[in-house]
Amino acid sequence: MNTKIYERELTALKKANRLRDRKTYSKNILDFASNDYLGFSENKKLFKKAYKKLISQDYYSPKASVLVNGYSSIHKEFEDNLAKINSFESAITVGSGFLANIAMIEGLLRRGDVLLIDSEYHASGNLATKLTQARVIYFNHNDIEHLRELLNQIKAKRIFIAIEGIYSMGGDLANREIFNIANEFEAILIVDEAHSSGVIGDNLLGIFDYYNIKPQSNHIKMGTLGKAYGSYGAYILASSEIITFLQNRAKPIIYSTALSLFDVALGNEALKQIVKKRDKLKDKITKRQNLARDILNIEIKGLILKIEIGDNRKVIKIQNELLKEKFLIGAIRQPTVQSAILRVILRASNSFKNTKKLLLMLR
Repeated sequence: MNTKIYERELTALKKANRLRDRKTYSKNILDFASNDYLGFSENKKLFKKAYKKLISQDYYSPKASVLVNGYSSIHKEFEDNLAKINSFESAITVGSGFLANIAMIEGLLRRGDVLLIDSEYHASGNLATKLTQARVIYFNHNDIEHLRELLNQIKAKRIFIAIEGIYSMGGDLANREIFNIANEFEAILIVDEAHSSGVIGDNLLGIFDYYNIKPQSNHIKMGTLGKAYGSYGAYILASSEIITFLQNRAKPIIYSTALSLFDVALGNEALKQIVKKRDKLKDKITKRQNLARDILNIEIKGLILKIEIGDNRKVIKIQNELLKEKFLIGAIRQPTVQSAILRVILRASNSFKNTKKLLLMLR
């Protein structure tokens, strides 16, 4: 057996400065790379509250899928809170944001349907399109004219549109007009709020909140717990009909063990913290957005700061130079992006002083 079947490809990746590796970092490193937008991963009070909730239960792991015996009062409490706070009819938890996109796209679309998906939609959604018999069409990123042009040419049983609230690499917001277009063409709108929930909106609930859009029966919202919520897993919010359909048809829900009870309990505590500390958190976010504008002349709507570099070797060099100064930022290369960028997360838990220091070094 040839044990070096991937050696040539790995060599090519290394030569192109695209080889990736797993690393652990010193406790002294200042984290400006992770998606822990609010710093909840460092919040011991939330961890202790979640542990207290879990330890009061009769069992501590989900044991099975939600449709066998894996659904607990902890799952239900979190889902009910999510639905109520976000003004959706129903919610369901899923193992990860990756699985949530597969559940929605593979589970809901049928032969005769058409999905129009933003060209910069997450990789999990792109993978899910390979699992459906529906027709899939990509529209230019955030381009409402191109989207409308395509919709005018389509004849389909049902139309779906998939967008992100905040796009994970560019940090830009979904165009507000897409919500209107979805209603105009009676399309089901899938909104991936992984990077917007907990970060934008009057109540920090994401893009629906930011644009003051009341959820309708044709709206589906997905969010993750592994980012602003400082936990792990994901959820889907939609009408009761769609959630019931997903739990009967979506393979990642039917055939996966239910989401960890502790992760759900921790996500629930994070949700309550966002509601309770909304104004304080919003103030921290605004101050960091203002810093990016004042120092780098870059307007950001969330907490993702994108700096275009265009050279793989150079982004790695900059990342390493900043590491020597104890700052960790993202050096993002292909295939995640078309051209190399620095991705800086202005996490609310990093001090204002250190955030300013980093931005001055990037100027």
